[in-house]
Amino acid sequence: MKALIVIPTYDEKDNIREIVAAVLQQDSRLEVLIVDDNSPDGTGAIVREMMRSEPRLNLIERAGKMGLGTAYCEGFSFALERDYDLVFEMDADFSHDPKELLKFIEEIEQSDLVIGSRYISGVNVVNWPMSRLILSYCANLYTRIITGMPIRDATGGFKCFRADLLRKIDFSHIKSNGYAFQIEMNFKSWKAGARIKEVPIIFVDRRSGVSKMSKNIIYEAAFLVWKLKLSSLFS
Repeated sequence: MKALIVIPTYDEKDNIREIVAAVLQQDSRLEVLIVDDNSPDGTGAIVREMMRSEPRLNLIERAGKMGLGTAYCEGFSFALERDYDLVFEMDADFSHDPKELLKFIEEIEQSDLVIGSRYISGVNVVNWPMSRLILSYCANLYTRIITGMPIRDATGGFKCFRADLLRKIDFSHIKSNGYAFQIEMNFKSWKAGARIKEVPIIFVDRRSGVSKMSKNIIYEAAFLVWKLKLSSLFS
């Protein structure tokens, strides 16, 4: 299988070299696509320099900060156009452990979507303040109740999709970002009949850089679950 790891970036110069190296050393079948939103800290320039000596590294540079959801959608389109078999979502800040990638590849053999879950076997989050942990846990409970999705970590961003599943989803209709994007992709996958498997991961808060979490991201996700529920009922 040919697998592409899509990693959106914005001001990740402190992490980018290490995360790319850590991913690529896991397996020769893995390639990386960085989708950079014109990072002011020069993340894109670092990636361009790395590409001179690393043929498994790819880059999409965008004009400005356009959001996580559209970054992933561009990455998915890139993967489908080039006939990758598997497409991953992954953060650049080491909150997602590259060593888990091979476990995802094993699990996807019997699934269409594998989600790295923080809440499938207890609560596996390290270094988050209690307020953020409660917010995340309650957001997932809220999402599960409203949408009916049998997913315990619907807001997590460490995932592996079969390309065939992504081909069933119209990315042009997806405008959400952050938590909301993860919920929407899970919902559309579930409604498309995907075989979804959650596997436990340990999520460690970023070791460098600044979190992109904001109130707008939280509000967007809170309203999106109702939009998805209603659209599903009336479609």
